[in-house]
Amino acid sequence: MHSRALSRKTQGMVVMLGVSLSVLLLLPLASLSPSPSRVCRRCCDHLQPPESSASHPAHTVAATPYQIPEVRTYINMTILKGEKGDRGDKGLPGKNGKEGPHGNRGPSGPKGTKGQAGAPGDACKTQHSSFSVGRRKSLHSIDYFQALVFDTVFVNTYEHFNMFKGKFYCFIPGVYYFNVNIHTWNFKETYLHLMHNDREQVILYAQPSERSIMQSQSVMMDLALNDEVWVRLYKRERENAVYSDDVDVYITFNGYMVSPGDQ
Repeated sequence: MHSRALSRKTQGMVVMLGVSLSVLLLLPLASLSPSPSRVCRRCCDHLQPPESSASHPAHTVAATPYQIPEVRTYINMTILKGEKGDRGDKGLPGKNGKEGPHGNRGPSGPKGTKGQAGAPGDACKTQHSSFSVGRRKSLHSIDYFQALVFDTVFVNTYEHFNMFKGKFYCFIPGVYYFNVNIHTWNFKETYLHLMHNDREQVILYAQPSERSIMQSQSVMMDLALNDEVWVRLYKRERENAVYSDDVDVYITFNGYMVSPGDQ
């Protein structure tokens, strides 16, 4: 008896499931139908016993409409969200942006400390001029005035001394030292001037004598640009001459800059 009751109960449940599935399948077709007479009913309405008309005289179960519930899909993203992944590789740098406007000039900084002394400059760039020349031949004055020219060069820095004219030309203004050395000739007068342009500065003189001697004269001059310094022989009634030979140098003319002038 007990097994039969369970079997009948199982069959009833199967019937109810079949009816429910049929209703669910027919619901879309019912919603599309234009007929206003059809209303939605619960799947279990046919199982409920009819109520007495006395308790509900105006409303019955069959006459009560039932609206279709709106179904909306909702996905819980918190369930689908996985664990945080590893950090990716660093990307390539982007293009440089446009240059911004120039800012205002900042305030001046504090004065720095005094630096160390620099290395000495190049000696070649130091202003300097010098010469030393000689003559190996004797000379007799033949004109009223005659320039003493030279044939031997010992020093001629930057070629400031012109060997053809026997004159020193000043290319670097300043104070210069000059020196003249000569050898007199027996029984002949020696009469020379050290010239600054066309003006006599100092004289070198020796009277005629039975023996020859060495004579010397020195002077310092303040020279301007393109000034000339040279040695001039002067002739009077007596013969004027200086002695030298091919073996030794008896006649020399020297000069060098002591200090440059004001720039």
